[in-house]
Amino acid sequence: MVVTVPICLLLAVAGFAVQGRGAALGDARTTRAEVGLSLRVQALVHQLQRERGLTNGLLGGEKSFRQALVATRERVDAALETMRDDTAVEEVLKRRLGRLSGIRAAADAGGADRAATLTFYTAAVGALNTVDPVAGNATRGDRQLGDGLAALRELASAKESVALERGLLNGVFADGTFHGREFLTFTEVRATRIAALARFRQVATAPQRAELHRAFRTADARGVTAYEDQARDAADGSALHADAATWWNAMTVLVDDLYAVQQSVGDDVQERADQLSEDAESALVAYLAAGLVVAALLAGLAAYASRSLTRPLSALAQAAHDIAEHRLPQAVARIQQSPPGDGDLLAASDAEDGADAQLPGDGVAEARLPGGGAAEITKVAASLRRVEHTALRLAVQQARLRRITTESLANLGRRNQNLVRRQLALITRLEGQELDPDALAELFELDHLATRMRRNAENLLVLAGQNPPRPTALPAGARDVVQAAVAEVEQYRRVLIAAVEPLRLRGHVVADVAHLLAELIENGLTFSPPEHPVEVHGWHDSEDDTYCFAVVDHGVGMSEADKDRAHASFRDSGEQALLAAPTRFLGHLVVGRLAHRLGDGAQVHLFDTPGGGLSALLVLPGRLLTPAEEALFPPPATRPATSALLNGFRAGVARAEARTAQGASS
Repeated sequence: MVVTVPICLLLAVAGFAVQGRGAALGDARTTRAEVGLSLRVQALVHQLQRERGLTNGLLGGEKSFRQALVATRERVDAALETMRDDTAVEEVLKRRLGRLSGIRAAADAGGADRAATLTFYTAAVGALNTVDPVAGNATRGDRQLGDGLAALRELASAKESVALERGLLNGVFADGTFHGREFLTFTEVRATRIAALARFRQVATAPQRAELHRAFRTADARGVTAYEDQARDAADGSALHADAATWWNAMTVLVDDLYAVQQSVGDDVQERADQLSEDAESALVAYLAAGLVVAALLAGLAAYASRSLTRPLSALAQAAHDIAEHRLPQAVARIQQSPPGDGDLLAASDAEDGADAQLPGDGVAEARLPGGGAAEITKVAASLRRVEHTALRLAVQQARLRRITTESLANLGRRNQNLVRRQLALITRLEGQELDPDALAELFELDHLATRMRRNAENLLVLAGQNPPRPTALPAGARDVVQAAVAEVEQYRRVLIAAVEPLRLRGHVVADVAHLLAELIENGLTFSPPEHPVEVHGWHDSEDDTYCFAVVDHGVGMSEADKDRAHASFRDSGEQALLAAPTRFLGHLVVGRLAHRLGDGAQVHLFDTPGGGLSALLVLPGRLLTPAEEALFPPPATRPATSALLNGFRAGVARAEARTAQGASS
């Protein structure tokens, strides 16, 4: 933090400086582009001003202007083509010059109104001057550039006034007198020109003022002044005896001279913009280079300053990683994997509870610290070592507690199992001695309850991972296995053994398969209405060489989240799953562990029953089936009518496997 804050402040200052230079560069480039566009706009304005004057003279009666007007119109059209690429100017051209062809045709026919035609051209020129980027340009931060832009604006205004006066008086001289508001317009145009030239002289440079002075001192300019004096004397509407062609030629020379001054000022402004752009580029490169040098120096200083901290901290991090990834897991694994009768590790863990206990591998954190570390780093290392001692003791205690809990659970299950086995033996003897049918029925019910108690005791051993399967000497038929499973559930009268294809299972898996089916049937009976039976189906799928048991109920069903949780319990049947699973899902763990004990290929899937409810599918691989030559009867010639159910389960298996793969990938 001590080094980072100054570095960030310096980089922020350098960033602001670079940003300012970048803005100046963009400003200069924008101005340069705008000045170039302004010169092209003023070239079009210059030709429109000429066409306006010639058209006004032609409408006043001066037929000699017709040939010059044709050439001017061609130059106007050529200038218009150069402006088609600019969007803002093109919109003005469409709006203001859209009727240009019609105006020209009316003027050639001699039927156009002179004042209206003059107004049309003047409005078009005014609109072009409005979209001229220089016309609305403010000072760009450079005094010389700002004055040049202002001079260019004022000179454009003065030139438009001179050109408008030329066109106006061209028609008046051709007609021989003023009509309507023409004299008032003439005086307003002169006043506008005088004011614009005065403002131009305030912001223009000395060479620019000298060029303007020369433009108004030529013989043609003096002739223009004489014509203007004659026009002022005709304010009362008296006749004017002036040659329109002579006035036009003299005034055109003045307008061209003003246009030359305008181009010169524009060149000066563009040259200044180019210079500012080059200066901004150079300054930006310099600032960037300086910023990179400063950043490199600061980075080197920060790396040098922090190296004394990062090396011992890296050693501490490595030691913490070794504790978390290797030492603690290995110690806990030794405790968990030790034989039940081996008390060495547990005795060692008891010794570690003492204050002076020496843990295996003690001193790793100190050994990995670099020499000459700061006192604070040494204290952190000592604290890390104490954390290691405490964490290891807690881990050993937790492992021992889990071991004790598991052994207690297994011990309780074995005790219950022994008592239930003795109880079943006693009940069997009583059943053999009893002749009263009512009493015998009650003994049968008692036998059934004891059988269920035996299954619950076996569930404890299954959860504890210490339940050996019930010994079975001979293979058993699929229907026999189903009947054995039904005998271990409470509401066995509601179970409907629908269609079980005859096939035999190997003896060592008969008890586990019956136990697993009993758990699935019990679940279906618990979560379905009392008036609905739970169906059990069984068939041999020759395509996959598997045997499938299906338990179908029509009860409340399960949500997708609960089904996913159940499938996860079926797949993960380890100790962590037992500790993390809610008590109402312990049956899923029993099913999962029994399926895991059956070996690879044994799977349990849950699906929605069409019309409501839940269906469970147990798939047994072919290696658990008795070969044909060992079977006590031949395989059936026809399969029971369960093809629709089989197809539904196959589709469900495919969906479940897809969801499992998707969850694993995410």
